[in-house]
Amino acid sequence: MNWYLGKLVFRIICGEGQHTPQFDEQLRLISAANEEVAFAKAVILGEREQEGFYNQEQKLVQWKFINVAELYKLSGLLDGAELYSRIQETDNPNLYIELTNKKAAHIRLNTTHKFLELL
Repeated sequence: MNWYLGKLVFRIICGEGQHTPQFDEQLRLISAANEEVAFAKAVILGEREQEGFYNQEQKLVQWKFINVAELYKLSGLLDGAELYSRIQETDNPNLYIELTNKKAAHIRLNTTHKFLELL
């Protein structure tokens, strides 16, 4: 068996869809004998995880599977190996750095909180 990294893309539609289009890109690990099987498994996974629910405003929120946008065979799982890279362009670099630092602080806080719960 081989390991693959697949990017599944979903469209998020709220209500009648009269909002800025939103897409969720998810990276998933897939175990398969070859690339063809890995792609098929990724498609099945995406189709199976389409869902709809009502938000607090009683508007239908739908996650519609679009397709598998990328698929990479992993040669091995090594500590520190790069699995994904994306270049982000922004007009406000300071805001981007601030948001990145806030996300990191949130991860640290939640990890510490989970650790304390175990004690």
